[in-house]
Amino acid sequence: MLIDVHLPGCSGLDVLRRLDAQRYPAPVLIISGRGDIPTAIDAIRNGALDFIEKPFDPNAVATRVRGAMDAWANLRRQDGLVARDFSGRDRLTARECEALERIASGASNKEAGRELGISPRTIEVHRARIMEKLAAKNAADLMRIVLRGGRGH
Repeated sequence: MLIDVHLPGCSGLDVLRRLDAQRYPAPVLIISGRGDIPTAIDAIRNGALDFIEKPFDPNAVATRVRGAMDAWANLRRQDGLVARDFSGRDRLTARECEALERIASGASNKEAGRELGISPRTIEVHRARIMEKLAAKNAADLMRIVLRGGRGH
C-alpha cells in the first residue's frame, strides 16, 4: 500500500496510524514531496516499511515496492541469525526486524538498503529506532541482545 503524506483533508501519517500499519497484512510505504527526516522517522515509527521522496522515477518506485513485498515475505519465514524471542522483539516493527537481520549479518546501510529495496537513510532510521527500542548502548550490545544464543537483558 502506498500512502502520500499530504492527502486532501487529512494527513497520510494519520491514515498510517489508524491502519495500525505494524500489524497490517501487507507492506505499507509512505511517499512525500516534502520529505524530511522527522517525517520519515514518524512514518517508520508508525509501521511504514519505506519512505519514498518525490519526485521519483516510476521504475524506481516499482522496484522499491517489489523489494518491500519480498522483504515482507522473507520476514514471515523468520529463519535468520536473530533470535525469535529476545527481550523487546515485540516492540519492533516488521521492517525493523528485516533491517535487524541485515545489520546482524554485517551488511552496511547501503547493502541492507539494496537488499530490502529501500534507501540507506531509511536503514539508518531503522537502526536508530531498533537501538532505542531495545535500549542497546552500542552495536556490540545490540548483537548480544538479539543474536541466537545471546543472553538478552
